[in-house]
Order: sequence, then structure tokens, then C-alpha cells
Amino acid sequence: MEKIEISGPEAIGAMVGKAVGPTEWREVTQEMIDTFAELSGDDQWIHVDVERALEESPFGTTIAHGNLTLSMIDGFRDRLVSVDREAFVLGVNLGWNRVRFPTPVRAGSRIRASAELVGSEEKPGGWIESVTLFTVEVEGEEKPCCVAESVTRLLPRA
Repeated sequence: MEKIEISGPEAIGAMVGKAVGPTEWREVTQEMIDTFAELSGDDQWIHVDVERALEESPFGTTIAHGNLTLSMIDGFRDRLVSVDREAFVLGVNLGWNRVRFPTPVRAGSRIRASAELVGSEEKPGGWIESVTLFTVEVEGEEKPCCVAESVTRLLPRA
């Protein structure tokens, strides 16, 4: 699969507008949802009570937390974007711009991601800030389950 290849500071601007993906499918299991619920403290029944969700949920089963889906982007990122670690001292996650969850992720479904580098800007101190749009889709669904802009900064090696 093709990647966005960031070989050095000069290459980032040339990558703006480049889209890659999708990745391979990854299953979202009930065990993953339960673990996320335990770690985050968000144990709402729609996520963790399988029997109740079967009876009462409009989705017919439990669904993943939106923030679980968002966090799974980090697992897809390395498959979509490659940064030459020799060209940069470090990279940091600055956060997220607009994040939306248009479609639920039902337990047992599979998701995959695509990415597009949508912006790049030089910042004080020599940092380069980039914005990458990630779109995560659920197998068999028309709408994506997550659309989010990741903001990162890279510090080029002197």
C-alpha cells in the first residue's frame, strides 16, 4: 500500500493534497470495547451491556465508543504515513481539529482508514505543523464512522 512519505522538511509541502489508503480491515471486538470502557470509565450500557443492547439499542448490539474509534487512528497512522526519523529530531501530537462520528461501530464489525495531508505550515522554533485528515470507514456502511483532522508538529534535525 502506498504511503505519504515525509523524507524531510522540504518534502512536507509537496505532500499536501496527497491521499492514501485505505488500510487493511481491523475488527473491533467486544473485548476491545470493554477494555476501553474500563480504562476510560465510560461504561454506558450501549457499549458494555450486550443483552440490554440487543433488546433496547437502536443499533441492535453494543457499539464502540467514539473515542475508541478515534484512538484507533494511531494504529492506522504508521500504515498510511511514513516519516524519515533521521530527518527529524522528534514529532509530537498537538491534538485534533474537527472530529465527527457519523456512523456507529457495532461490536464485531471491521474498520479501516484513509488519510490525506491537507496542510503544512512552518512555526516558530523551526517546527513544521501538519494537518492530516483521517477518514475511518466501517465495512458495509455508506457513511464513515470517524472523520478527524490530526495536528502534528515535526522538528527537523539541524
